[in-house]
Amino acid sequence: KNAKIMKLHRFVGISLLYSGVYCYLSSGTKKNIHPFSRRTTRFYAESISGEQIYESLSHFGEYAGRTVVIKYGGHAMSDASAALCFAQDMVLLQRLGVNPVVVHGGGPQIGNMLERLSIPSSFIDGLRVTDAATVEVAEMVLCGSINKQIAAAVTKAGGHALGLSGRDDSLILAEKLIKQVQNDKGELDLVDLGFVGHPVNVNANLLHSLLNQSIIPVIAPIASNSLNPDQVLSVNADTAAGAVAAALGAARLLLLTDVQGVLDADSNLIQEITPNSAKGLVADGIIRGGMLPKIQTALDAVKAGVEGAAIVDGRVPHTVLKELFSTFGSGTLIVPDHATATSFPSSQKKKKSNNT
Repeated sequence: KNAKIMKLHRFVGISLLYSGVYCYLSSGTKKNIHPFSRRTTRFYAESISGEQIYESLSHFGEYAGRTVVIKYGGHAMSDASAALCFAQDMVLLQRLGVNPVVVHGGGPQIGNMLERLSIPSSFIDGLRVTDAATVEVAEMVLCGSINKQIAAAVTKAGGHALGLSGRDDSLILAEKLIKQVQNDKGELDLVDLGFVGHPVNVNANLLHSLLNQSIIPVIAPIASNSLNPDQVLSVNADTAAGAVAAALGAARLLLLTDVQGVLDADSNLIQEITPNSAKGLVADGIIRGGMLPKIQTALDAVKAGVEGAAIVDGRVPHTVLKELFSTFGSGTLIVPDHATATSFPSSQKKKKSNNT
């Protein structure tokens, strides 16, 4: 029982450490930090060692000047307190010299609006079959509502953010996605998902221009058809984030989910996966269902040159900061087969040693 209490104190203490750094950078002076927060931090700080504080702080410079792409969705976006926490974390990253790029989802919100408008929905392998009416609603919800709310939240938290859709300045061009689906006979059928696309080009120059001006791009995954720019295509947010990360040569791609990460047969977190080990995990049925496309997105990003991709638990407060700047991480890290413990920033070595 005492060990569990100490573990909880360490978690709260490190969370308060991040919060304290945020307050310090936001105010520019310690005087604006309420005394209660100092006393509370001091109480919990007794449960974390100086070495742990040093390790957390030492990671802050590793991503300075580098780009991190975050796919934002699920609980982290639907819960008000979690959304505020996320916005504050983006501001903190920016003030630490990191270049965050946000690509957001919005499936539940689209589903709610379709239900209100009495437009039926159907899915194939987790992808929404999207007719003309559905893609119109998706564009309205993603670009007109969610996108602007996220950008405004980051700005309110003290940062600089600009809401974009993939159609702005041809930010994301896509081609129609034709899905292969296995029928009852075990044969593969080609299924047209409607106005659903797969990214084929990302306007990296536009994003670099914004990042050079210290502006956080917030991107809605709505694209133009590369063969017919007047046609709107809806793109899976994970896939869009992976394409953006590859185009920018990002140091890290983070996919926020509503699960802890990839779990083994005993429901323990698998801390690190490579392309080779992923094949075995899929064959054994460990990686299955909704986790399959997320792993494929991560693998594709790493193959395209992204240094590492992580599937992290968006339900955990400050999950982005924990993954980037702590020794214990916040999910499952996907790295190239040739990666070694010294190939990446030290915050990636955690996957080999700690399962906190």
